[in-house]
Amino acid sequence: MIKQIFLYFIFLNVCLVFSPAQEVVTGLQSNYLIIKSKENQVKNKSLRTSATLELPFFDDFSGRSVFPDPGKWTDDYVFINNTYSDRQITTGVATFDAIDNSGRLYETASSSGFEADHLTSQPLNLTYTASDNIWLSFFYQAGGLGDPPETKDSLTLQFFAPTENKWYSVWKVEGSADQKFKPAVIRIDNSRFLKNGFQFRFINYASLSPNPGDPSMVGNCDIWNVDYVLLDKNRNAADTIFTDVAFRLPIRSLLKNHEAMPWKQFREIELQEMASSIPIHYRNNDTIVRNVTRNFEIWDVYKNSQVDFFSAGATNINPLTNVDYNANLIYSFNTENKDSALFRITCSLKTDEFDPKGNDTIVYYQVFKNYFAFDDGSSEAGYGINGLGSRNAMVANRFVSYIPDTLRAIRICFNESYLDANKRAFDLMVWDDNNGIPGNVIFSREDVMVEQENMINGFYAYNIPEGVIVNGKFYIGWKQRSETFLNAGFDINTPHANRQFYWLNGEWLPSQMQGSLMIRPVVGGQLKITGINNIYYKGKNIIRIWPNPATDILNFDKGELQLSDPAYITFLDLSGRELIKIPYSEQVDISSLHEGSYIVVTSINGKPVGYNRLIKVR
Repeated sequence: MIKQIFLYFIFLNVCLVFSPAQEVVTGLQSNYLIIKSKENQVKNKSLRTSATLELPFFDDFSGRSVFPDPGKWTDDYVFINNTYSDRQITTGVATFDAIDNSGRLYETASSSGFEADHLTSQPLNLTYTASDNIWLSFFYQAGGLGDPPETKDSLTLQFFAPTENKWYSVWKVEGSADQKFKPAVIRIDNSRFLKNGFQFRFINYASLSPNPGDPSMVGNCDIWNVDYVLLDKNRNAADTIFTDVAFRLPIRSLLKNHEAMPWKQFREIELQEMASSIPIHYRNNDTIVRNVTRNFEIWDVYKNSQVDFFSAGATNINPLTNVDYNANLIYSFNTENKDSALFRITCSLKTDEFDPKGNDTIVYYQVFKNYFAFDDGSSEAGYGINGLGSRNAMVANRFVSYIPDTLRAIRICFNESYLDANKRAFDLMVWDDNNGIPGNVIFSREDVMVEQENMINGFYAYNIPEGVIVNGKFYIGWKQRSETFLNAGFDINTPHANRQFYWLNGEWLPSQMQGSLMIRPVVGGQLKITGINNIYYKGKNIIRIWPNPATDILNFDKGELQLSDPAYITFLDLSGRELIKIPYSEQVDISSLHEGSYIVVTSINGKPVGYNRLIKVR
């Protein structure tokens, strides 16, 4: 299968070789949030009951885990989130896509179609009769903020017959461009399903897009969102109305222009940057007027104390109505900490006791550390410049330093790509401002590699040890060294307009893509780099390595250096993490290293005597 897909994309590359250079946004090839959560996931077996569940069965996916509730579902393939949709009736959706429960594209993925995510209920006690009017309802959406499914793709519902040990398909919808949430109501009246041990499951069938000719552009596709699943008795075909007042969307940053920024920078401009209101979005899903009270709390996490609380009062909401409300905020973030701060903002709705309570509270963490961010840390797509003429294309994002500061690193979230096709070199760039567009280059580092990082929210830190002074507007980004799509993370649900630019054919152009490029400047004091003693050999570098670039074997020549004391060779990535440390040898096997750039330190008795830059290739 992998060989067939690879040959298919070679064919498309030939067909599309004359496509002009342009901005491209494509789906993800992996989901970092799932990858990281999977690594930290603790299987709580106490939640996985051996007994069957009783009616009613309900889930609106308003929990905070990226995985389904194991007390209700037997598998964890779908992605629970608030980022792939902006039209849900309650906060949280279950997203079906082409990424498996390890966070990566399904191995069976192909352009001809494949079975992708499953969402399977725990066994239920359905020892009822048809006269009990058992109905299953849910809301579904095609596409959302992700790639919409084609007509050959589908979302399918299946029922399990316990005595036959067999699944039956009972409902199916094909892909379409209509992105509204729609209700579905299915009656369960067949005696084969009205048994103890009944289950139901959703399955999506997806297909890789045939459009990209570059494997680095292959990504997540054919998105379906499911919300508000309810299975209960005494229902009917029109039972799609729920006695529930709930938040629809998550709360966002309380800063006017940033998702996150350095604390000392915020203190300089807090009057201009601090929002004057807290926007919230909620809905009355009932058929009658409902009354709701809106409460707000701000908590200083570092001090573990409440710093603000207020109520926006009670109000009536008309039936089946969305409410977008801005609660007046008379507060500015303040804390005793000098270099960083963290605040928890909680918004809650006080409604009738019979309402589900999982969807009436939303929480946001306002982060002030040492970086600026326009993105919320979740990537819904990949961004890059692709096509004929994109070699030497440049991408830049504008930031503003409100005080003289030092740029210490640039963090970029590069998505994983199919066959590692975006593992290419590029030039890291910093520009000053020229009347609202990038101006002079004030820093560049040639030939750095696309890297993925699982340590800091999926961002890889390209450190700048010497630092770059910034004051006022500045731009960070990259210059391509090939026509390969670099596939940087792109946050679709947190757009910040008029800040992103790209350079083609000798001119800077404003980006036409709606979203935020996942790139962050790190500023302030000198960064702590682990893995290096910060003591370097002051003379010439007397350790010679070859070949460079290298594939499998790296040779070392110590020249006249005497190695009477214990000597070691250490391989570090560009963020300073130690990857390999071995006793000195004239030949070292580096086949375990991924493609990329590395620092090679030779040390004697713990003190570096050789310092080399290595490029590892296939």
